[in-house]
Amino acid sequence: MTEILSETREHTLWITFNRPQARNALTFGMYDGLATLCREVPSDGSIRAVVIHGAGGKAFAAGTDMAQFRAFERAQDALDYEARIEAVLEAVERCPLPTVAAINGACTGGGAAIAGVCDIRIATADLRFGFPIARTLGNCLAAANLARLASLMGAGRVREMIFTARLIGAEEALGCGLISEVLEDEAALMARAGELAGTLAQMAPLTLRATKEAMRRVAVAARVEDADLIEMCYMSHDFRHGMEAFLAKKKPEWSGT
Repeated sequence: MTEILSETREHTLWITFNRPQARNALTFGMYDGLATLCREVPSDGSIRAVVIHGAGGKAFAAGTDMAQFRAFERAQDALDYEARIEAVLEAVERCPLPTVAAINGACTGGGAAIAGVCDIRIATADLRFGFPIARTLGNCLAAANLARLASLMGAGRVREMIFTARLIGAEEALGCGLISEVLEDEAALMARAGELAGTLAQMAPLTLRATKEAMRRVAVAARVEDADLIEMCYMSHDFRHGMEAFLAKKKPEWSGT
């Protein structure tokens, strides 16, 4: 099964995370495939908008496939992983076309990070958005990701969401500006995504591109060094224990080491 699909319909590129059996948990290949599609999107006017969504009706993307973390042995592995994710998110941000995240159901971890860098987010009523890492893995978000989330939702809400490992529902997401619309079900979501992409296709392309790039540059100016924090979390006993406990469907017992 191809894990990430792309299809052009009229003036819209539709990108689909296609691991429904795993709630579209993201493999490194899926991350890289998304980045490539965003970097190589045609700039000749044949494509005017990009829609990203998840197959299966239950999840946009349920984070990174955690089994991949078993290969992490050195601090550099963690730093390389976060650099890889940052490159993917930057590729989505730098996509010269407007991007729409059509979010159905669970949108967590890496999936939530991807949705967060899209230009517009719409979601079904069963949305569950967040980063439950304080309950599951014991790792951390890179500072750039935290800055992006804070600009979307407010710093206080980001702290509370991560500290309590809770997932935000559709009405709260709408209220805080994380998403712009709530749709009844997946059929309504996909219809609205297509309609929205059609509207974007009629707008002045250079206006949209300039706005995207200017906002990206503002965000980049606020980034800070965070390698020590990434190393502290990913090289900890808690991270290794949390990963194995999650994969075994057990509750972790944190030690703070």
